[in-house]
Amino acid sequence: MNIKKYIKIYSLFLYTSIASELEYKTNLIIDFITAILSLVGSIFLLTIFFQNTDNIGGWNFEQALVIQGIYTILNGITNTWFNPNLTEIVKHIREGTLDFVLIKPIDSQFFISLKKIAPSGFLEIIIGFVLLFYCISINQININLGFLFLCLTTLFCSIVILYSLWFLISTTTIWFVKTWNATEVLRSFLYIGRFPLSSFSFSLRIFFSIFIPIAFITTIPSEVFIGIAQIWEISFEIIVAGIFFIVSRKFWFFALKYYTSASS
Repeated sequence: MNIKKYIKIYSLFLYTSIASELEYKTNLIIDFITAILSLVGSIFLLTIFFQNTDNIGGWNFEQALVIQGIYTILNGITNTWFNPNLTEIVKHIREGTLDFVLIKPIDSQFFISLKKIAPSGFLEIIIGFVLLFYCISINQININLGFLFLCLTTLFCSIVILYSLWFLISTTTIWFVKTWNATEVLRSFLYIGRFPLSSFSFSLRIFFSIFIPIAFITTIPSEVFIGIAQIWEISFEIIVAGIFFIVSRKFWFFALKYYTSASS
């Protein structure tokens, strides 16, 4: 793979997306206000849970705010990259425009996953990082290179797992056209990631660790952030992220064998 070629192509994707977004500057203001209100609503809901208790599942309110920050960042990434692109797979298959994607001299998964960017989602990502910096202060967390490396590693793994889940569901569009509802169900499950996994019953913890791996998406990065994560948890998340990405990629090429182009 020619890395320089793909960096250049992606920079063009980024430029055209930002140029298109700036045509409607008012939308940026509206999206920023929406992101703030969404975060305020999540924090307000969290305060309700903590009204009659000092901790939930062993997490106090200041620690639980870390999960809110991680969730906000991941939701911003979803709105920036995943939602604009992966929901378009259905359109490509229905209209036959996937043909034009497959004949391009670049990797089809790269193109179909990163072609569009919604810059307004960057606002939510920034708000999430601002909340995390605030959490560093109130939780008195010591920052060092090892801490930053582990935080970024687990956050990156969470992004890979989330992307792979979304991409796997979207790929099934080749057989089942109406998969939009499935992605909405996935997003609904991810809302649960705003709360500590340990606050749920044992059976739900098993379900959200194996079938819908919320534990790997929000809880483990948050545990790393506040310094309570175990080495085996971090290692396991890295392995799970690698497996999910490889499976999603192989499944994409497998599904393409069953794709019937518009010209056939």
